[in-house]
Amino acid sequence: MSRFAALLSWLAFPVYVWQGLGVRRRTPRMLPASGPVRHRIDGAEPEIRLLVLGDSSAASVGIESSEQGIAAELARLLSARTGRAVVWRAAGFNSATSGQIRDHVLPNLAPEPWTHIVLSIGTNDAKNFHSAPRFKREFGGLLYALRAKWPEARVIWSPVVEMTRVPALPLLLGKILEIRAGVINAKGEALCYERGAIPATRLPILDPAAGFSTDGFHASAAGYAAWAEHLLPMVLGEG
Repeated sequence: MSRFAALLSWLAFPVYVWQGLGVRRRTPRMLPASGPVRHRIDGAEPEIRLLVLGDSSAASVGIESSEQGIAAELARLLSARTGRAVVWRAAGFNSATSGQIRDHVLPNLAPEPWTHIVLSIGTNDAKNFHSAPRFKREFGGLLYALRAKWPEARVIWSPVVEMTRVPALPLLLGKILEIRAGVINAKGEALCYERGAIPATRLPILDPAAGFSTDGFHASAAGYAAWAEHLLPMVLGEG
């Protein structure tokens, strides 16, 4: 992401505020899905222990049941692919940024022996116009904390999706946020390589009409299923 593009997004900030307020007025605020935030799928030992940590997507916002969310879907795929038992836990929070997860969530998670950790974080950092230096402090600090608490876990970060493909966003707002997403994704990928995590490839949005919930921003059940399929090879170290 060029510095010129990042600067251009700041120059467009008044447009972002104007259009963003309009989107907020039109878009219903959805709550996290009901249902379990942790579960176990029986299978062979040793079990896989999966923690999905992050923002509203980790909380399965956009659907009715957490059993159709990213954590549950990914756990089912892991169990089907490996034949192993899978314990999963979803720790997701509406509007959470990297710094909030680092400071307020991670310290309150019990030190259970997670073998795989998937991070769904960065969208709110981009949406809130967090700078690259701020994201480096907050997301970079989160990675350090995760490696300190779970040094043997495989940590995978799922970057921000292409914002111009998000149905709730007008074209110009989507373009502005796509620039901010580029800032976050470039810095996040570099930090992952530096600090012992694995940056996943960006989730392709092939069919926005099917992949997004009724609010046009969060994933639908089909979207979460596609996301889990996309992440599976990287979680298993196959891609």
